[in-house]
Amino acid sequence: MKLARRVATAAALATVTVGGVAAFAAPASAAPLPTTTIAPRATTALAPSAAANAGYNGACGAGYAVIDSTPVGDVGTVYVTWNASTGKNCAVTIRNTPGAPVRMAVSLNIDAGRGAPGVVDSGNYRTYAGPVYLTARGECIQWNAAIDGVGANGHGHCG
Repeated sequence: MKLARRVATAAALATVTVGGVAAFAAPASAAPLPTTTIAPRATTALAPSAAANAGYNGACGAGYAVIDSTPVGDVGTVYVTWNASTGKNCAVTIRNTPGAPVRMAVSLNIDAGRGAPGVVDSGNYRTYAGPVYLTARGECIQWNAAIDGVGANGHGHCG
């Protein structure tokens, strides 16, 4: 929802700015320009999967579709993907701005344990941690992420 608001606000500001520049750019002696009526552009919120795909880097590989994403503070996002043909989930934590290596992590687990081991990738990375893969057909999952001391987590997607 925040992304949709940002897109709508940016579009509105761009329209006002462009319109304001055009209105003040013509000299006072210039002949009036013909007027054109432009219908207002409808703004629609991005569907969750479309918004989630916007920053996903494809690290999980072919066949994986983004099913969720969780912001990691204001420094990045953890993306959770699913491959229906293999029954595997994948997660990757991606920094908003790559730079000098910082401590990053991503993990996937079966929600409520059930004795299955989780998968983790952590280290000092410039851009992203992961991908990590977990076979989870018919199971609920939980994910955790961290970037330079800022953490995030989520759960669900029982598939």
